[in-house]
Amino acid sequence: MITAHTPADWPTTESDARAVQDALRGRVILDETGPPPGAGRVTGVDVAYDDERDVVVAAAVVLDARSLEVVEETTAVGRVSFPYVPGLLAFRELPTVLAALGSLRTDPGLVVCDGYGLAHPRRFGLAGHLGVLTGLPAFGVAKNPFTFVHDVPANGRGAVSRLLDGTEEVGRAVRTQDGVKPVFVSVGHRIGLDNACEHTLLLAPRYRLPETTRRADALCRRALAELPA
Repeated sequence: MITAHTPADWPTTESDARAVQDALRGRVILDETGPPPGAGRVTGVDVAYDDERDVVVAAAVVLDARSLEVVEETTAVGRVSFPYVPGLLAFRELPTVLAALGSLRTDPGLVVCDGYGLAHPRRFGLAGHLGVLTGLPAFGVAKNPFTFVHDVPANGRGAVSRLLDGTEEVGRAVRTQDGVKPVFVSVGHRIGLDNACEHTLLLAPRYRLPETTRRADALCRRALAELPA
């Protein structure tokens, strides 16, 4: 595990963080299809918190996109870098997530975040922020629809419905397993929505959540539990 350091110029107030979102949002690339599903490498990132110690642990798990076998995994630990503010959660997590990604020896390929991309009140969730800062294609898979609405997808695996803010499609609800709740997919950077949904289904052959999220979640929780008191 490596230690993450918050950059000296990291925002400390809500107004500063929103200004950064506004500045970076214009750098999001939404007209690329992205890497083909089932090819290359795909990396899951996730974090776990110890609020009493003001600590966050991030994990990055690189999978072979075809076999879903682990190629490499890393963790990083840091201080929580921003207070809890809905819509600004990326500022709490990114320094430590970036440290974990930066310590990989393997090209991470496509990055899958446990969270949102375009499906964000300011259209710039964690997946977009991470993608812009790293230049990597990235998208988000969330467990709930946040403030957005959707029709209930059909019951079978692979069924989808549009995730909407008014009439604007910001993502899709995707049924990854028969009869289970959908997940909510939104693009972050350098990938199209159709492609992101295909990746999500291939990454979730047995469970509701993609293997990227499941393995990164398990790793960061384990690493947090193993930190010295």
